[in-house]
Amino acid sequence: MRKRVIAANWKMNGTLEQANNLLDAFAAAPLTVNENKIAVFAVPAPYLILAKEKLSGNPYLFVAAQNCYSKKSGAFTGELSVEILKSIGIEYVVLGHSERREYFGESNAFLADKVNICLEYGITPIFCCGEPLEIREADTQNAYVAKQLEESLFHLDASAISKLIIAYEPIWAIGTGKTASNAQAQEMHASIRSVFAGEYSEKVADSISILYGGSVKASNAAEIFAEPDVDGGLVGGASLIADEFIKIINA
Repeated sequence: MRKRVIAANWKMNGTLEQANNLLDAFAAAPLTVNENKIAVFAVPAPYLILAKEKLSGNPYLFVAAQNCYSKKSGAFTGELSVEILKSIGIEYVVLGHSERREYFGESNAFLADKVNICLEYGITPIFCCGEPLEIREADTQNAYVAKQLEESLFHLDASAISKLIIAYEPIWAIGTGKTASNAQAQEMHASIRSVFAGEYSEKVADSISILYGGSVKASNAAEIFAEPDVDGGLVGGASLIADEFIKIINA
């Protein structure tokens, strides 16, 4: 049975006071989480330890870093290593987010190095993939996303690949005024699963949780999560509103 995962990506948002209030709300809320359905909170780096402490009362709430570097330590000022993350008990890290790719020039090869070191340290990557508007308009999105997966992940064996979580982001539908339908989300999730099945096996593909990273809200979460190949969501803005994100988790 594939694990259901609802992941919050706070991005570069929230003061310490706001983070405290949000984490307190999530810690106190009646959340429908269990060993097969977890919630993960990717908070800004200064709040990682705080989030670990605040959410420690629920064994199905986890904390993720929003990024890490490809080396375990060294003279890389401003970067965050998996060695540091491991030392404070972080179990997940978001890799390859569209903003990291676009604004910081992260390549598929560079992300492969990040995936490797995360797995070496027993940290689960939430690996993001997705296509921009021009690729969607050219109807070449399946091949584009398949290449992202191939160049960053297909050096891994079946055992390692099964440890990853994939998050599909329809970049063309985020902040553009265009909307991705539930059917389009399901179509791409099914395509991603077929790519893993082709490279590995149906069994491996069926074991990988694939999250939808579009505009998930409380009002549409249940419908999106009902699609057969959608195993949860990577949620941005809505995860900064306590009541909204609680409803998404419980959807």
